[in-house]
Amino acid sequence: MSLEQLNTIDDVRHFLDGTHAVAFGVATNKQERYRWVQKVLVKHRYILLGKLHKGLITRYLMKVTSYSHAQIKRLICQYIKTGKVTLKLARGNGFKPTYTNADVRLLARMDELHGQPSGAVLKKLCERAHVNFNTMGYARLARISVSHLYNLRASKTYQRQRCTLTKTIPKKAPIGQRGKPQPNRQPGYIRIDSVHQGDQDKRKGVYHINAVDEVTQMEVVFTVARITEEYMVPALQEMLAAFPFKIQGFHSDNGSEYINYSVAELLDKMRISFTKSRPRRSNDNGLVESKNGSIIRKMYGYIHIPQYQADLFKELNSGPLYRYINFHRPCYFPKALTDEKGKQKKIYRYKDMMTPYEKFRSLACASQYLKSGMTFKKLDAFANEITDNEAAEQLNSARDELFNQLHERLKTGS
Repeated sequence: MSLEQLNTIDDVRHFLDGTHAVAFGVATNKQERYRWVQKVLVKHRYILLGKLHKGLITRYLMKVTSYSHAQIKRLICQYIKTGKVTLKLARGNGFKPTYTNADVRLLARMDELHGQPSGAVLKKLCERAHVNFNTMGYARLARISVSHLYNLRASKTYQRQRCTLTKTIPKKAPIGQRGKPQPNRQPGYIRIDSVHQGDQDKRKGVYHINAVDEVTQMEVVFTVARITEEYMVPALQEMLAAFPFKIQGFHSDNGSEYINYSVAELLDKMRISFTKSRPRRSNDNGLVESKNGSIIRKMYGYIHIPQYQADLFKELNSGPLYRYINFHRPCYFPKALTDEKGKQKKIYRYKDMMTPYEKFRSLACASQYLKSGMTFKKLDAFANEITDNEAAEQLNSARDELFNQLHERLKTGS
């Protein structure tokens, strides 16, 4: 049985219920579908049918044509109003374009010849081509506005004619907040920086990560083979845990070893605010930069140390070096003076010199900043365990032993 043999409403109902096997195909031509819909509506006298039978015809049309319910209803409404189901051709834009595709191609050619000048320069070149050199093809382009010229440059015709290659546009990373941290005389706001231990034969050396607290100048040093996320995240976790007080702020320069989502996620998980240096403010990270010279370079020098030797520094950094620079090495602490014009000047007085631990101990309500499980009794015992000279001797001895071991490894190639 075919669709042509469905002459009654009952036949249509059986077809929709699936009790009659009917062979049919959906017309691919839209005009043929509309013609068939009109034929069905006329054949079954749709206008004279009751509500139930009209629903059957609607379902029948939807199944055969694959049109939606809304589309079939529109075609039925058209049939009721006009007695026909016709295909309405889409109306184009009623405005005739001023500039043709040929004009756009001329514009692209002009851009190619003159190296993509600005819009105003390109307009002037079109004017000169028409007025000075009597090139009739540029008659319309000579009157174009500069703003609409850019519209034509963005058109598909222009893009097909000419492909413009530009440099990679840098993307701003929404990581960290630009600004100088404000510790308000509270410990836990650290400045951090990386110190490279030289190149040799185009091979990178180890990196020393230096973190200094802004208020107390307590310092933690860690050595890594590379400044990639694989090495930096575990190193930062150990460094932040080494400070005796709670870390509240983390400030770095704009190096990618710090400005990345892994470090940002780590700091966010620990509820630590993340700031980065501002442009043209070289002093934003000045404290740790000065410590790089007075501690790291003085301690390890500038000699190239291969990356695979980074493990040698762990014991020295976390042991004798940590003890000496935080508990036995006195530091200057600045005092800010404000003159009558409101200008601040920092002075460094001898009486304000003390070790970083003594500075931390002298802060008001210092115990509230200690980490859980840490007490001043433990820290005092650690600080007074040995003298300053003994701490310096231990540090020098450990450093000499490290470099001797390093030279032995380099000799044997291990």
